[in-house]
Amino acid sequence: MTCTPFRIFPAIDLKGGQVVRLREGLMDQATVFANDPTAPAADFAKAGAEWLHIVDLDGAFAGHAVNAKAVEAILRTFPGKTQVGGGIRDMEGIERWLGLGVERVIIGTAALKNPELVKAAAKQYPNRIVVAVDAKDGMVATDGWAAVSDVSIVELAKRFEDAGVAAVLFTDVGRDGLLKGVNLEATVQLAEATSLPVIASGGVAGIEDIEALVKAAATVRGTLEGVITGRAIYDGRLVLEDALQLARAA
Repeated sequence: MTCTPFRIFPAIDLKGGQVVRLREGLMDQATVFANDPTAPAADFAKAGAEWLHIVDLDGAFAGHAVNAKAVEAILRTFPGKTQVGGGIRDMEGIERWLGLGVERVIIGTAALKNPELVKAAAKQYPNRIVVAVDAKDGMVATDGWAAVSDVSIVELAKRFEDAGVAAVLFTDVGRDGLLKGVNLEATVQLAEATSLPVIASGGVAGIEDIEALVKAAATVRGTLEGVITGRAIYDGRLVLEDALQLARAA
């Protein structure tokens, strides 16, 4: 049973300073939804969002912050809590974002390639580090989803169970940006296989996905903390206010 309200994390993905959504994690399959990244941030705040999920897509491929100015502009606009990811692969990068007021930092590639960094950061900043477990066919994808490892999502999550991380962010890359529906089965399996809270991501198509996740969160043997949703909101297939209301009523 969950002990905290189910969280809706509207997403702002940044490429070249613009707000985009990718299809299956492919940088050449990007749809631009806003030239000014502060516009959706303001809209999400107006809708009542308490959290915002921000990803520097260029940074994820480059291995360092690329859209820092855009992220900082969003932070000044959005009054709620934020979690930021994309190219954060050293303690300096982690501390920089936390120092700017980011609530949680998301670490993906470095979690697989440099797990000691995650453990050291989580020890120094407990409940401020989120491990991104991005998967293609159940195996962990890295470097902006450009490479696939031989490590399973469950195996990677278990490596950090006692490290003090805040949550595991699970993205089914094969569904991301395609509106195919969230991979509920794999998300639940991961939540039941680890003691860490799990955040779902990838494929949200509408309010039915939110309903299914909220229902699962109430019964899963583990913790489903919330869900990331982007394209469905931008396309108008999901009304953020409706999703937030559903989550709060859970």
